[in-house]
Amino acid sequence: MPIKIPVKLPAYEALREENVFVIPEDRAEHQDIRPLNVAILNLMPTTLDTETQLLRLLGNSPLQVNITFLRMGSHESRNAPPGHLERFYIDAKRIAAEDMRFDGLIITGAPVESLPFEKVDYWKELTELFDYSKRRVWSTLHICWGAQAGLYHHYGVPKRDLPAKLFGIFPHQVNERNNALFRGFDDEFLAPQSRHSASDRDAIAARGELSIESETAEAGVFIVTAREGREVYVTGHLEYDPLTLDREYRRDIARGLPVGVPRNYYPGDDPSKPPVVRWRAHAHLFFSNWLNYVYQETPYDLEELL
Repeated sequence: MPIKIPVKLPAYEALREENVFVIPEDRAEHQDIRPLNVAILNLMPTTLDTETQLLRLLGNSPLQVNITFLRMGSHESRNAPPGHLERFYIDAKRIAAEDMRFDGLIITGAPVESLPFEKVDYWKELTELFDYSKRRVWSTLHICWGAQAGLYHHYGVPKRDLPAKLFGIFPHQVNERNNALFRGFDDEFLAPQSRHSASDRDAIAARGELSIESETAEAGVFIVTAREGREVYVTGHLEYDPLTLDREYRRDIARGLPVGVPRNYYPGDDPSKPPVVRWRAHAHLFFSNWLNYVYQETPYDLEELL
């Protein structure tokens, strides 16, 4: 089954060309099934690219997934085309005001790593969404800074600055092989990382409610879960497409920022050569496993969510 998104969303045609299953809203209304309802809070600076990346992975499933894009009403984004957010996104405060329920929620990363959490201009609104998600969302998937922010808000886990940007493709191991999120995973898998900070591992390990599911000595903690999968924290970017790290690298070079060549990305670490994609299969598998977990575990009637 496909993902349901507006026909005029820029990602619609891009995904159709990739043979990702998408369905217009009017046709989806005639499907006699119980679709999954997934909300996406998109805080990334690459608004349109992130939409396509996440929808590509959510569309690789036999389930019909209804997508609702959220935005922070207290923050004025400069990263989307004029009118795009007003047309395709709803204010995150609206879901609480209307008591909306969701099978899943995705909270992306954001370009605010250098700020203390409380200094982020939409922090109060974001924490309200975090709290709402514990009552009205079955499983919330936090990505990169979204994971750091969620761990800090829910469990007091601090973040620390890294001596240099963690940047590239890194091998990760699975600690808990029986976790449904890792069904079909290899013993070692690759995933992109792109961040200047990290959540404190000792603070995570000290909280009995948290389980470190995947990590690596080189890149640190990768995936943490809580509440038996109802909270998932991913420190990296499985959703990245083949050229995302390349664009970030060339952007930072153009800005004169101190950035190294992304590790294990270009053949021979030579940025004049096209990168080799080695994380795509596990990215699709992870998101499919998450959707399947949500489908299997969420009450059929979302009104039962407390």
